[in-house]
Amino acid sequence: MNGSWIEPLVATIGLAIITVVSRAFFMIPEKELPLPDWLKRGLKYAPLAALAAVIAPEVLMRQGELIDTFMDARLPAVLGASLYYFWRRDILGTIVLGMAVYLPLHIGWGW
Repeated sequence: MNGSWIEPLVATIGLAIITVVSRAFFMIPEKELPLPDWLKRGLKYAPLAALAAVIAPEVLMRQGELIDTFMDARLPAVLGASLYYFWRRDILGTIVLGMAVYLPLHIGWGW
């Protein structure tokens, strides 16, 4: 156990360097780097794709498997929240309505 602290230290320093360099990469050049048009168009969809990648498994899966019943409180909550969002375009109201549908179904009825 003589060198047990060296590996975590090297890993921490290495990860810190990688993080700083990767986050500062766009600030290093003195002028803006030109991006191809196809990349600019693709980057417009990155936030939506990331959001879908996070939310879809949470809504459609339970413990790593697809849900197999419609009696899951998440489905009506997502439906109600989505309809409200497309009607009002209000994020706070969307969250409140989604939780107002989810909590009674999940806690009250055990869905």
